[in-house]
Amino acid sequence: MRTIGNVLWFLLGGILMGLGWLLAGVIAFITIVGIPWARSCFVIGVFAFFPFGKEAISRNELTLREDLGTGPLGCLGNIVWFVLFGWWLALGHLISAAALILTIIGIPFAIQHIKLAALALSPVGKTVVTIEEASAARQFNASEKISKMRNK
Repeated sequence: MRTIGNVLWFLLGGILMGLGWLLAGVIAFITIVGIPWARSCFVIGVFAFFPFGKEAISRNELTLREDLGTGPLGCLGNIVWFVLFGWWLALGHLISAAALILTIIGIPFAIQHIKLAALALSPVGKTVVTIEEASAARQFNASEKISKMRNK
C-alpha cells in the first residue's frame, strides 16, 4: 500500500514540492553559510518525494541525546530557517493540501502535505526514519522514562 501511495503521490504533485525542497537546498548551499540547512533540505526533499511509510522525528527522540541541532542553536537555526525558507515551503504544502482535501481520494495526500508543512516550519534537529523505527524509538523512550520514575 505504501508503494502505491508513494507512486501516486509522486506522479500527482509530490514531485513539485520535492523539487521545491531541493531548490531551497541548492540556494542554501550556494550561500555557503546555509550549508547546514541545505543538508536538511536534501533529506526532507527525498522525504517529500516519497512520504508514505516514513516519519520525521526529533534526533534526540531517536538517539536519546542532544546535539547542535536539538539544543538552543537548533532553535536559533529554526528561526533563521523560518524567515528565509520555511514559510514559503509550508505555504506551498498548505495550498496543495487545500486543493487535495476537496476530493475524497486526495485526503490521504492532503494529510501528508500538512505533515510536511509542519516540518517545513522547523526542520532543524529532525531526521526522517521509517514509521516502525519511530514507533520503536518512542516505545524505548517511554520504557526508559517509566524505569527512571520507578527508581526514584
